[in-house]
Amino acid sequence: MNYGLMMFATDYAIRPDELAREAEDRGFESLFFPEHTHIPTSRRTPWPGGGPLPQEYWHTHDPFVALSMAAAVTRRLKIGTGICLVIQRDTITLAKEVASLDFLSGGRFIFGIGGGWNVEEMADHGTDFRTRWRKLREQVAALKKIWTEDEPEFHGEFVKFDRMWSWPKPVQKPYPPILLGGHSKQVLHRVVDYCDGWLPLGMGGTAVISQIAELRQIAEQKGRDPKTISISVFSAPADPKVVDAFRAAEVDRVIFGLPPANREKVLPLLDRYAKFLD
Repeated sequence: MNYGLMMFATDYAIRPDELAREAEDRGFESLFFPEHTHIPTSRRTPWPGGGPLPQEYWHTHDPFVALSMAAAVTRRLKIGTGICLVIQRDTITLAKEVASLDFLSGGRFIFGIGGGWNVEEMADHGTDFRTRWRKLREQVAALKKIWTEDEPEFHGEFVKFDRMWSWPKPVQKPYPPILLGGHSKQVLHRVVDYCDGWLPLGMGGTAVISQIAELRQIAEQKGRDPKTISISVFSAPADPKVVDAFRAAEVDRVIFGLPPANREKVLPLLDRYAKFLD
């Protein structure tokens, strides 16, 4: 089982490049950054975490810029979005960003994606909350064509383009692993249908394990080998018993959460989490 880290990369936290170097030096496998382009001040959509929305949600760096800095100062560390709000991004531009980052990092990119929760944020990007999952599936299909075909074209409900050229292509073949976040039964079906892995939140401890069994059952029912679907538990508690339970459930990656804080607060946590690597 591999161990990764995630942090809201903000303008007041430890720099992405510094965090990446420290993570690689300690032997962590991966580093993930989430994204929000902005947060509308209306705050009509309640935060799924409950209570006031933490300020890091509107102080994040663009994840592709932050991850590029992380990749530039490391050689082995995998870098990933956790998660990228695909439905708020132009598909052709996103294909270029992902392919460029994977190419320049030597094939170290992990593409964590999700449908999002903030209705007003999506609306500012022209996305309808009610159709976001249909749009996401279509965008993923279009992205795969751009990454794998010399002259892709796509004509869907949300994404439309005629034959075109787009390079570079990703180093990883056929493309970087696509991990879908979320917890509903519908999300489990979506993982099986068009993704390479599942990225559930693990803050509830081992509660996610029953859903792992359900995901594998759905895969078998749909004729897909469950072993082809990776499991990366996001923001997992640093509890040895919980981590052991994830290992027993054949989880591929446990990702520990870090606060968006300065190095004096973050580095001791890295040292604490690094003990699991032994």
